[in-house]
Amino acid sequence: MNESRTVIREQIADLQFYTEGPVADRQGNFYCTTLSGGSILKIDRDNGISIWAESPCPNGQIILPDGDHLVCDVALLAIRRFSSEGRFLRNEIEGFCSDQPVYAPNDLIADADGGVYFTDSKRHEGKVCFFGINGEQKIVANGLDYPNGLILSSDGKSLYVAESYKNRILRIKLKAPGLADGDFQLHTNLPHHPSGKEQDNLPDGLALNSRGELLVAHYGMGAIQVISHKGETVSSIDTGMPLTSNLCLVDEQTLIVTGGYGEPGPGAMFKIRW
Repeated sequence: MNESRTVIREQIADLQFYTEGPVADRQGNFYCTTLSGGSILKIDRDNGISIWAESPCPNGQIILPDGDHLVCDVALLAIRRFSSEGRFLRNEIEGFCSDQPVYAPNDLIADADGGVYFTDSKRHEGKVCFFGINGEQKIVANGLDYPNGLILSSDGKSLYVAESYKNRILRIKLKAPGLADGDFQLHTNLPHHPSGKEQDNLPDGLALNSRGELLVAHYGMGAIQVISHKGETVSSIDTGMPLTSNLCLVDEQTLIVTGGYGEPGPGAMFKIRW
C-alpha cells in the first residue's frame, strides 16, 4: 500500500436499517435499499429522505439509461423493474435463471447493450448469471463461495466479481455477452483483518474509476480498498461504518457509500471525498 489520500466524510443519512444498493440519478438524487427494512429510499440534494418504493428485501440496485431501476430482492428470489417514479413494473428474473434455481440475488450491472449480469450469493455454490434484452438467460460462472458485488471493465470485455468468503476479486473474461472466455482468474487477494475471522473480511460492492482502479467495499474492514489495474492495493479509505456494504461513484473524487453499524440495523449513508 503506497498512497495516502486526504478523506472528507459527510454523513447524509442516519437510518433505522442497514443500507445497500447506492445509485445516483441524473438529477442529483441518491437512492439506497434497506434489505429487511423493505424499502428503497430516495435522498434528494438537500438530504431529504423519502420512501421511493417498497419491496420485501431489496438489495443491489442499478438505474438503466431509460431511468428504470432494477433491484435485486432476496426474499422474492427476483430481479425487479421499477419505473423512474418508483412504480413496480415487472419481475425480470424470478426463482430461476437459465433453468437453474436462484437462491439469493445480490448485486447487478448492465452492459452497453442492456444485458444484465447479477450475482446469486450462496456459500460454495454461488453463481454469476446473465439475462439479455431479448430474453436469453445464461450462467456465466458457478461454484463460487458467495459471489457478491460485480462491475464490468470499461471496454466491457471483463467482469470483476467479489468472492466474499475467499476475500478476493475474480476476473472473468467475456467473449460474448453472458459468455465467459474460459475459467475465471484471480485479480487480487484483499488485505485480511487481523482477527483472522472470515466475517471480518468479506468484500462486497464494487466500482471502477477512470484511472482503471477498482474500488472495493470491504464489509468487515469498514473500508474502501483501492486496487490498481494490476491488482495491487493502492490505498485503504476508512468509511466511518464498521459494516461497509456498497458504493457508487458520483465523480472522480466523490463516493456514496452504504452500510451501517449492525444488521438489520442501524444503517447509514456517507458521502466520501478525497
